[in-house]
Amino acid sequence: MVRVTTSEERVARPAPDRRAALRSGIALAAGTLAAGCSAAGAVAHPAPPSAPAPPATGTTSTSPSPSPRTTPPAPTPRRFPAQPAVIAHGPRTRPQAALTFHGQGDPAIAKALLGEAEKNGARVTVLAVGTWLDEHPDIARRILDGGHDLGNHTLRHLDINAMSEADAVAEIRGCADRLKRLTGSIGTWFRPSRTPRASPLVERLARDAGYPHTLSYDVDSLDFTSPGAAAVTRNIMGEIRAGSIVSLHFGYADTVAALPAVLEELDRRGLRAVTTTELLS
Repeated sequence: MVRVTTSEERVARPAPDRRAALRSGIALAAGTLAAGCSAAGAVAHPAPPSAPAPPATGTTSTSPSPSPRTTPPAPTPRRFPAQPAVIAHGPRTRPQAALTFHGQGDPAIAKALLGEAEKNGARVTVLAVGTWLDEHPDIARRILDGGHDLGNHTLRHLDINAMSEADAVAEIRGCADRLKRLTGSIGTWFRPSRTPRASPLVERLARDAGYPHTLSYDVDSLDFTSPGAAAVTRNIMGEIRAGSIVSLHFGYADTVAALPAVLEELDRRGLRAVTTTELLS
């Protein structure tokens, strides 16, 4: 993956005071989080020490069964005939972009990020890790109730391209089973873990599990490297354009601190932050 390079003059404009307060308050709470996806060739970040990933258990969850659903099932995966098997961006003809988040970390921080997006009329895509859903089963419905996309980011967030076929199947279907149990759907998207693009084997296994496409991205915020909020904003705004799909994470303080400025700058440029489904529809 090529690292985003930008000039210093592209530093995002300062956010209003109310957003600055949000950035500082949430960033303090988020500072201890550490779960993330690695870029190609980079060292992958481990899960937070306070919440280590459990050993592989196939597709069987040890979490309590959630209460029966009282809301309609969530949207299911769709096939977009004009799109390739691996989707890295949407149409360049409409003023829209998709912010996609690795779903893991403190759920309070995740909910604060979702709330900030919603206040600004933005909708995002969350690719959830299955063990995160085990620990926080209510977060799945919170994401959907906010009008956001919810998808599959494997069961334990390991290097899926390096796995045997059997282990990769367990990772994909393990998360899909949790999503189905919690929402009535396997989620609208699958994104492979620890890699920007799935191997041909993983692409096939994802299709077999019910996902017509695997989701990649064309803009990497590099927030998992903890470069500082201003750098995260520059990385995004230096590369984003109509149709872009941006890779971000819930579990990093820099991401939390950067989001208000990113949303403000998107608005200034006339770009709407939409779900990946809307981007491609």
